Amino acid sequence: MIDRIHLSILNEIDRKGTLTAAAQALCLTQPALTHTMKKLESSISTRLWQKDGRGLRLTRSGRYLLEVSRKILPQFAQAEKMLEQYAQGKRGMLCIGMECHPCYRWFSTIVAEYLTQWTDVELDVKQEFQFDGIQALLDFEIDLLITPDPVKTKNLSFTPLFEYEHVLAVPQSHSLAQRDHILAEDLLDQVLITYPVPLERLDIFTRCLIPAQCRPQHHKTIETTDIILQMVASGRGITALPRWLVEDSQERFGLKAVPIGPGGIWKEISAGIRDQDSTTDYIQGFIALAG
Repeated sequence: MIDRIHLSILNEIDRKGTLTAAAQALCLTQPALTHTMKKLESSISTRLWQKDGRGLRLTRSGRYLLEVSRKILPQFAQAEKMLEQYAQGKRGMLCIGMECHPCYRWFSTIVAEYLTQWTDVELDVKQEFQFDGIQALLDFEIDLLITPDPVKTKNLSFTPLFEYEHVLAVPQSHSLAQRDHILAEDLLDQVLITYPVPLERLDIFTRCLIPAQCRPQHHKTIETTDIILQMVASGRGITALPRWLVEDSQERFGLKAVPIGPGGIWKEISAGIRDQDSTTDYIQGFIALAG
């Protein structure tokens, strides 16, 4: 019979590469680990790995079971987390992943109201610049994804929350501030400041610069929204952000929002969840509050 420990061992062997390292990661002795897996191999009548020099190489059966472990182990972890919450008298835990970095101000107002309405739900937020939200949902690392780039994916569903315009933010004294809109060519001599994410995740590149085969004079990355806005306000560069964020910052930083392209760049923030969680009331409660 295949047990959780078997899946954990295969997962650690794949991560660590050796029996010794895998045993240490699982707080087992190497003989105990080897005995456990040999017993499983005997019961299923097939080998799961072979020696490959000083390391190990998974067989076809081992690779299959490894893929099973990658799907099942996160669900075990999720179940344990939920049971722990229930034991503490909580309804559950909602872990939210953020792929919309400028949305933090909007998100913070939603969180405040959500915590007031759902007092028996724990809340956690994951916001990283190098973050694959879709995979995090599938791997049960998060329960809900806030994203401007939903991807049609099996077992996931997305609910549109709100639409916004992605604009160029420049100082009010900037030469581009009085333009009806800007084109990619207008950025050739500019310092462009963005969040530190891949270019394929930046709309100013994918929907403006790259199609026109243009590049800014210099591309600088900064993690913090307020620092980006301060840099722009001091004439150190320009940036692209949601219109609502730029307009909310006009008085403080003296900025102007300028449309990108003749029709502007329009985006939609969506909330993504696993289909199996579609009836979970506190997840639907967050989506209703955010929409």
